[in-house]
Amino acid sequence: MTLGIDVACRAAHQGSLADEAGRFAWSGRRFRTAAADLQRLWESIPQGAAVTVVMEPTRNAWVPLAAWFRRHGAAVILIPPEQSADLRDYYSKHAKSDRLDSRMLARLPLLHPEGLRPAEGLGPADTLRRATKLRASLVKRRNVIVARLDSYLELLGPQWHAAFGGKLTRYTPLRFLATGYADPHALRRLGKTRLTRFIWRYSHGAWGDQHATRLLAAAAETLQLWDGELSYPDLAEDIAAEARLALALCTEIRDLDVKLASLLHQVDPAAIMTSVPGVGIIHGAQILARLGNPARFQSLAGARSFTGLVPSLAASGTSGHHGPPTKSGDAPLREALFMAANAARRTDPTLAARYYRLMVHQGKHHNSALCHLSTILLNRIIACWRAGTPYQIRDTDGSPLTTAQGRAIIAERYHISDELRAQRRTSHTQKGTSRRHKESPSAPTPARPRTTLRPPAEMLDTA
Repeated sequence: MTLGIDVACRAAHQGSLADEAGRFAWSGRRFRTAAADLQRLWESIPQGAAVTVVMEPTRNAWVPLAAWFRRHGAAVILIPPEQSADLRDYYSKHAKSDRLDSRMLARLPLLHPEGLRPAEGLGPADTLRRATKLRASLVKRRNVIVARLDSYLELLGPQWHAAFGGKLTRYTPLRFLATGYADPHALRRLGKTRLTRFIWRYSHGAWGDQHATRLLAAAAETLQLWDGELSYPDLAEDIAAEARLALALCTEIRDLDVKLASLLHQVDPAAIMTSVPGVGIIHGAQILARLGNPARFQSLAGARSFTGLVPSLAASGTSGHHGPPTKSGDAPLREALFMAANAARRTDPTLAARYYRLMVHQGKHHNSALCHLSTILLNRIIACWRAGTPYQIRDTDGSPLTTAQGRAIIAERYHISDELRAQRRTSHTQKGTSRRHKESPSAPTPARPRTTLRPPAEMLDTA
């Protein structure tokens, strides 16, 4: 029996039960996420029947339903909303209702049997998965704030960015700006001695007299540039507010890093993920949480397709071409694999050899080559996980290497010049329009001499 459920967030869910031939035992039955309602629904299913529950992952409302049905022996299938919408249009093009959705999901084994893949885990209820998603979200929020801080400092002048070394995500520049010292007058009143003591304290000795001198020079240049036309206290207050938000996010991110290290150790006590070159605690937790159990995939091709890093394909008859990555998988998973591959190619000679071949001989773009390496690295991660053995860096002939030996071999054999690397990074052509590439509107048409003769004024009939 197949139980199709149209999940609702605030209203009642609707369920329909069908047998293997698509005949409905009942349909449109309403219930809510409550133990009593779920028990009554379960008792209405014929005893002894193998039950498959099919539903869409509607926000987080599906999680307690999936956990309850899984505990009672049912197989839970999650269908992407885009796929179910297309099937519903095929089933009934001009009607859409919760009851119709539940009936369509109950008949899904007949319409699309190859799309039935049992859902594993608890999704957003899993602690590691939720923590990695939260960290990625906090990092993006901090990046937005730092970009806004950078734009505010441009109002004061380019010397401020140079005085901070362009590293506004560090604790010392954020603490400096949060205190209100973006006001040039306040900074000059502070003086070089107290400023040096301030940045020495918060940088733990990394910043000193030279940084204080550059900051005071930037303040003096701002005073000469604006000559009192800019309201320094108001701008410094806005900068301080943004810096305080960035500091709060940095604190939350550091706490999450400690939590992720503990959670990763519980899931991976053998430290298989962190043995992979380019994969540390953060990326290891992110890959493992977003990918799920690496052994659940029937093939490595299915795992690669899950990431969305494989190229799209459009083929018909004898013609066909590959397009950009499908990006059909999880975005944090793609981000972690991409960054890990970029670091792993500097340590693993086998990955460096592939990167060198793609960049030098095949003329690939840097990002395209890294997408290729990401899928290879994913294959090796899954192979190590299934075998239960750590990752071993090897030379192209298969001999094991240490990290230092791998870096030395890469520097000797697979060095790519800066000129070629810059060319590969900008080799793609711009398509479409943007603010930089948008064509300007046409200029007004210049006045042209008249081609028709107009009679003189005295010849016109004004009567």
